[in-house]
Amino acid sequence: MTVGTPVRVEGGAAPSATRAAPARPRPRRRIRWQPAWLFMAPSLAILGVFVIYPIIVSFWYSLHDWTIGAAVQPFVGLGNYVALTKDPQFWNALVNTLELTVVSVGVLIVLGLALAIGLLRDSVVTKVVRSAFFFPTIVSLTSIGLVWRFLLDPQLGLVAGVSQALGSPAVDWLQSTSLALPAVIFVDIWKNLGFVMIILLGGLKGVPAERFEAGRLDGAGDWQLVRYITLPSIRPTLLFATLILTIQSLQLFDLVYVMTGGGPLFATDTLVTEVFREGFVNYRTGYASAISWVLFALIMLISLIQLRIFRYDDVD
Repeated sequence: MTVGTPVRVEGGAAPSATRAAPARPRPRRRIRWQPAWLFMAPSLAILGVFVIYPIIVSFWYSLHDWTIGAAVQPFVGLGNYVALTKDPQFWNALVNTLELTVVSVGVLIVLGLALAIGLLRDSVVTKVVRSAFFFPTIVSLTSIGLVWRFLLDPQLGLVAGVSQALGSPAVDWLQSTSLALPAVIFVDIWKNLGFVMIILLGGLKGVPAERFEAGRLDGAGDWQLVRYITLPSIRPTLLFATLILTIQSLQLFDLVYVMTGGGPLFATDTLVTEVFREGFVNYRTGYASAISWVLFALIMLISLIQLRIFRYDDVD
């Protein structure tokens, strides 16, 4: 046989020069243990035990006529939520909560922005004034509530003493059904004004000075600079401040409980004080859980609306 002559096999078919290699089994994907999970394990355990688990249990309670100490906790489905729609105290607390939130957040944003613009320049005087406004922020709401409850006392309070010195009769602010809620709102604004001012001040300092210089060269006045340059430039900061203040106002409890306890005649009752009363005074845990879930839904709804209003793009 000479080299190069093809080899013939019976049947006339020539064998292929190369055979297909057998398919190799794919290597199994190894699951690698991330050391980060080991470091996060304590925090995740605490989050699960004290946050996630109570949330799940509270929703389960809201579906039952759950009363502490009762032998039977019957399942009622959405019965607690239906009962809320017929409860005048719930609607009163909802209206008070919304009024407190709308007034306090609106006033805080306007006054905080005015103070931030007025105290924008760094000097010894502005630093002292900033510190004076910010000081109430670091004090607890309970302490502030006790102090203002004493200041507004009609017999021993400083406010009553000043009113009598000016020839006006002393007013019992916290026992008046028409003045108690405005008094609580005033104290809430006084407490958080410095916080809003500092946040908006940080946003203003991040605005390039060239924008204001270009606006003044175009003949813009002070109000036009605020409307067309300042406000659009600090939109993300305004969103953050508004969200934080709204959530805080909707969940306000310490200040109301210390100053008025929800009275007089439920004039300052909020959704959180009603949750406390129903759950820890009347022991109606299921009903209180339903109120808390309504509050959660309200916070989510208002937050989504604010995110829509203050939506921000990099091209803005």
